[in-house]
Amino acid sequence: MQMLRKNLGVLVALVIIALWFVVLVFQFGWEINYRHPWTYLAVFVMAHLYTGLFITAHDAMHGVVAPKQKQLNKALGFFSAILFAFNWYPKLFPKHHEHHRFVATEEDPDFHRGNPTFFAWYFSFAKQYVSLWQIVAMGVTYELLKRVGGVDRMNLIFYWIVPSLIATFQLFYFGTFLPHRGEHEAGNKHKSRSQGKNHLWAFISCYFFGYHYEHHNSPGTPWWQLYKEKEKMLSK
Repeated sequence: MQMLRKNLGVLVALVIIALWFVVLVFQFGWEINYRHPWTYLAVFVMAHLYTGLFITAHDAMHGVVAPKQKQLNKALGFFSAILFAFNWYPKLFPKHHEHHRFVATEEDPDFHRGNPTFFAWYFSFAKQYVSLWQIVAMGVTYELLKRVGGVDRMNLIFYWIVPSLIATFQLFYFGTFLPHRGEHEAGNKHKSRSQGKNHLWAFISCYFFGYHYEHHNSPGTPWWQLYKEKEKMLSK
């Protein structure tokens, strides 16, 4: 039991990665029925798992996936980021820490001054992270899965490409746009807002990442413990 507690972050990360693989492989062999609601529900299930991949990579950036095993922590973060549309962990890592150091300032790579619309900010945000090599890698992988792996083109689009796009909107909306838009109170040291208490919705929407003030206040807390930080904040 003690060993499990010490490695719980690793176990959580591996479960998310394993579920992503298993569900994706199952969906690759799924015969799409456009009249069946599961066809569309499955897209959002996959999007949720994609979000979990990025949250795992994010937690690795804060060293909380495997706190006492730095190489394992980095490896899980790197692998999770690669699975999510070939995101490059060495690029994400410094930019995310700049976000924490310079939150809601000109030096913050995630911030967009001027209270812009969702899509204006989203595309500005995406330009910070999406690179040409990612697009090329996605294209090559798509062709390999289709031609060599024999995966149907629509299955690739429905269950591999579309969920990753939905997840980027999900992560941006709950992890950047809602918590950091507009002006913040003078006493708000983290220049962040937080979702109201609803642990079920907080998990479904973005793995508790909507408890964003709590994350900035305690970046060393893994995602699956953020609800406790919410409870602490409310009890003060």
